[in-house]
Amino acid sequence: MKTVIRIEELLLAGLAFVLFLSLAYDWWWFWLLILAPDLSMLGYVFGPRVGAFTYNVAHHKGLAVLLFVAGSYLQMPGSQAAGLILLGHSSLDRALGYGLKYPDSFQHTHLGQIGRTAGRT
Repeated sequence: MKTVIRIEELLLAGLAFVLFLSLAYDWWWFWLLILAPDLSMLGYVFGPRVGAFTYNVAHHKGLAVLLFVAGSYLQMPGSQAAGLILLGHSSLDRALGYGLKYPDSFQHTHLGQIGRTAGRT
């Protein structure tokens, strides 16, 4: 089942890229900005609770869809692009096993433990 979910997430990232190609931006902007949502990890400077909040907001697929749909409706290609980059990034993260964070630690995600603590029970 894990493999099926990872493939699904990779396909969603691919969809985000294909939709990005329909915008008036060069294709390389998508790949240049794909790691931008990870700037949200700076919230961890203020502790795990703030870090989890900022990370989760910047990696929420619902926000990605909202940005894209609002941008489409309001004819704001920048918002559409931001939504697609966020969707692509979040999907790639999920495909690699990185999930939304719990407020107790960066390693505790909705997909399980990551990092050095992953194998511990």
